[in-house]
Amino acid sequence: MTDQSYFGARSGWIEVVSGVMFSGKSEELIRRVRRAIIGKKKVQVFKSHLDDRYEGVFSISSHDGRAVDAAPVDSSLQIARMTNPLTDVVAIDEAQFLDPGVVPLATSLANRGVRVIIAGTDTDFRGEPFGSMPQLMAVADIVEKLHAICVICGGPASRNQRLIGGKPARYDSPVIMVGGRDSYEARCRHCHQVPRLDEDQVPLL
Repeated sequence: MTDQSYFGARSGWIEVVSGVMFSGKSEELIRRVRRAIIGKKKVQVFKSHLDDRYEGVFSISSHDGRAVDAAPVDSSLQIARMTNPLTDVVAIDEAQFLDPGVVPLATSLANRGVRVIIAGTDTDFRGEPFGSMPQLMAVADIVEKLHAICVICGGPASRNQRLIGGKPARYDSPVIMVGGRDSYEARCRHCHQVPRLDEDQVPLL
């Protein structure tokens, strides 16, 4: 469905892969990038410099160990400046960490005939919309939302459970905290916990 022939030889578009951690977003982005390379497309891959897990800042890595080279960036403007005019495909991972300018950037690239592949976490640890992901999903031509498996009940996980010292992080914790399986779990809506300050002060009966 996301092959070049779907929209025509010279048409650009935006496709977004969203979901919680451990749902396979980076793995899916890597798969699409590799297929584009096999298809003889000129591809550039970018990622937020905040994500230095696994193979470091110069590659995108999935939790299962797959990787592809990527340029670390800290702004949408940097992506715009680094994008070659002859590039056919631009892929961006961890888009939730980027500034709001990533939305008009993706739109501009698509209008110029570039296929834009974006992956990111659509909700933060509180279960609330994360960064520019909601806007990117709204302007995208194709959206795929992936789910993980809830570690508590085994149901479809749509929330990122942040853990601090093995316990759910409080609502007033910082929104951005990069981590892996030691800091996060995938959970469903009903097993997801975000203690608020007033709840911490309620005495147990």
